[in-house]
Amino acid sequence: MKTNTCLSIAAALLLVSCSGNNKSSNTEVENDSIESVASVDMSGQWYLENIVVSDSLSVRPSDIAGDARQYISFEDSTYFIQTNCNTFSGPYAISGDSITLGDGIMTEMACDNMAAEDAIRQILPNIVTVSVENDSTARLNCNNPAQYILLRKAAEKK
Repeated sequence: MKTNTCLSIAAALLLVSCSGNNKSSNTEVENDSIESVASVDMSGQWYLENIVVSDSLSVRPSDIAGDARQYISFEDSTYFIQTNCNTFSGPYAISGDSITLGDGIMTEMACDNMAAEDAIRQILPNIVTVSVENDSTARLNCNNPAQYILLRKAAEKK
């Protein structure tokens, strides 16, 4: 009789442990309710308007060399930055409003005024998000809200 009782208890435990839980976990419910966010479109060329390193230090590339086209372009998962003197390039990825600018290469020519290059070198590794307003102005934001790069969309070539 004791054997039958032990077998009955073991069978009941086995049956309970094998039966599935029909309730969704909290994680599954949360993931189902999250809507996918469209990624920001940064493709094309954007002029460097202002590079803000801190509340007291900013660089306006047009003030350094007004006749030089200083810009950043985003094409085929690669960014390319042209300043009045040097260039930067590397991989980038955008997901929603998050942007990652990967390590890349930079030319290292000595120039009379390297303020733009110095500011970009300080800020570039810290850029984490991008915001676009009216498809013509973009802001590359850093972890520190006082640091950012302001961009203006270049007119498309026709």
